[in-house]
Amino acid sequence: MGIPDERHEVPQDADASAPARQAAEASPERAAEEGGPPEPETTPSTPPGAAPQTAPHTTPREFRATELAEEAGITPRTLRFYRERKLLPPPRRAGRIAWYDEHHLARLRTIAALLARGHTLGGIADLLSAFEQGRVGHSAAELLGLETMFATPFSEEIPVRLSPEDLAGYFADDITTENLADSLDIGYVAVDGDEIVHVSRRLLDASAALVQEGIPLSAVLAAGRQLRVHTDAIAAVFSDVVRTHLLSGELSGTDAERISHTLERVNPLAKEVVQAELGLAMDRRVRAELDAWLEDSPAEE
Repeated sequence: MGIPDERHEVPQDADASAPARQAAEASPERAAEEGGPPEPETTPSTPPGAAPQTAPHTTPREFRATELAEEAGITPRTLRFYRERKLLPPPRRAGRIAWYDEHHLARLRTIAALLARGHTLGGIADLLSAFEQGRVGHSAAELLGLETMFATPFSEEIPVRLSPEDLAGYFADDITTENLADSLDIGYVAVDGDEIVHVSRRLLDASAALVQEGIPLSAVLAAGRQLRVHTDAIAAVFSDVVRTHLLSGELSGTDAERISHTLERVNPLAKEVVQAELGLAMDRRVRAELDAWLEDSPAEE
């Protein structure tokens, strides 16, 4: 896939003339953006015989603009360009100095990876906006079921943590703002810091395989939304049966152990029934489709 011209809006390195460099160095705004003049290094006095002082390792890393650009493998000019395009959140200000952190570095690496996969800067901006909006939607705790009263044994899914570029690696050009928004809305993914949490390794792998077969991700998500309705209905059927015949009457907090043991026994039985019924339903559907196809096919002479 060719990279649209918009990608080439990223400023390229060029040797500035001496007057231009002097003007940039004389500009207080530019100096503040670049991190300002280097602060003098000071060496704390250490009493004789005392062990040298070491900085704690728990302090989050922070970068001036030039340091962040170097760490990310871009130029300070490109960094300013991304800031102007609202691709980066504002830095922390301490006087005239702008301080960036690990989140800004992760964002720059995400932008670089998406550009390398052929996404335009406009498309990346839309994706990052949807990514940010996902932070106020389903939380990762809700997605992982950490806010429930107690863990139920039915789901055996393994959540997967991904960076935005990892997700793009799974679905390539199908990673669009609309598809990301649908995934957030369905509950397949949630945003946790700079990562995306997918609810299920099996669903992620199966979805990626279907896309590789040629089915658009939008169609996979639409099918998943329909399946969610039907599987919720199936779950309601089993819940009613269990509640009526195995856990009838008033329940209280003291019944938690009995409820848990009951669900552990019913869990494999429910899955066996659903798997068997799905297999039988697929057989019936395939036979019906074949019969219809044969009826519509012209008879051979």
